[in-house]
Amino acid sequence: MDWNNWILVNELPVRVACFLGVFALVAYGETVRPRRVLSVSKTVRWLNNLSLVLLNSLILRLLFPAAAVGVAAFAAQHQWGVLNLYHLPQPVAVVLSVMAMDMVIYLQHVMVHSVPLLWRLHRVHHADLDYDVTTGARFHPLEIILSMLIKFATITVLGPPVVAVVIFEVLLNATAMFNHGNLRLPIGLDKVLRWFLVTPDMHRVHHSVADDETNSNFGFNLPWWDYLFGTYRDQPRGGHQGMTIGIRKFRDPRKVIWLGGILVLPFTGKISGYTINRRHWNDAEEDE
Repeated sequence: MDWNNWILVNELPVRVACFLGVFALVAYGETVRPRRVLSVSKTVRWLNNLSLVLLNSLILRLLFPAAAVGVAAFAAQHQWGVLNLYHLPQPVAVVLSVMAMDMVIYLQHVMVHSVPLLWRLHRVHHADLDYDVTTGARFHPLEIILSMLIKFATITVLGPPVVAVVIFEVLLNATAMFNHGNLRLPIGLDKVLRWFLVTPDMHRVHHSVADDETNSNFGFNLPWWDYLFGTYRDQPRGGHQGMTIGIRKFRDPRKVIWLGGILVLPFTGKISGYTINRRHWNDAEEDE
């Protein structure tokens, strides 16, 4: 069997099946052992967040029908990228590719917090007033397009195997839903998982309204980049029950929960320097 052809044909159903399976598991876990009490109706949030996910999926399929796996196959066919020039054993190439693409996602995440114009797009993700499995896929369409273009560039330069791209995409979607889950994990399990996986308690700190907490724990999948680059923060200063989720300036549900408000959120307010570029943070200041 030609596995590359099989992957190209079945990539979409495999990803959809994994998405639905992980979503169902995390959603069930949120009902059995929730970490926090939600402040906004779950029905309203899920309706709007999942509508945004559907919209983004349609836009990506229209603009980039081949998706990332198609770019990987094209790069392999034309021998583009480092790993297509230096042939490593397949398992080694897959592991290195997944790690390299994950580091790029980490750096991209830091970038959208560093550039004020890009933060305006990314704040759609942070403006959710609660934190659960649907927050993990809540991104503005323009940020989704930007992320896909960065992914294409990474694949072109790196030349990862097609199977590595599929594994990475499945892992990224699965871990994003898991670490955005409103899940209460046992403390001991959380400590162990943090050695090799971003946990819900670890990433929840990143969604705090406190600026210094927001600018920490950027990892989505592997936690090692936060440890390596000094952006790791163990816990929020107010505890997970006492912390406030979202962005200090954007608290009106009509502007941050409903789909219409979400889509225009990047275009509201003035462009100014974002807190990651400041030497000191002032809790009284509001993000722009």
